[in-house]
Amino acid sequence: MEQLRFGLSFLALILSVLLAISCGAGARSSTATGQLQSITLSPASADTEIAQFVATGHYINPPQTVTPQPALWGVCYQGAPTSEVTVTKEGLAQCTSGASGTYTVFALQQTECNLVNACGGGCTIVGTAQLTCP
Repeated sequence: MEQLRFGLSFLALILSVLLAISCGAGARSSTATGQLQSITLSPASADTEIAQFVATGHYINPPQTVTPQPALWGVCYQGAPTSEVTVTKEGLAQCTSGASGTYTVFALQQTECNLVNACGGGCTIVGTAQLTCP
């Protein structure tokens, strides 16, 4: 039951972010061509109060990588949005006073695909990493 709640909370977070950006245009690198396939974040995990994460976009047709990948950033705790960790648009994450535990930092990019939403279309590619606040 808790896994279902976690999954639904994470899905609700992603959908709310998509709704916020779907009519706006998600960020896209002007030098990238092809189709974005995935995003990876580095480092994959950090055990510190402040960590700089960097998103890398992996494209196909033609294959290439883009670092840093323009993206929207956010943080979840156990599948729900949180304000216990903040993250800048450049990927700098910081634990707030009193934050404790492992948080999921994510970077997402809206891309074109065959799925349709209320504003005319779009999909989301998401990369995640972990930040553990002491």
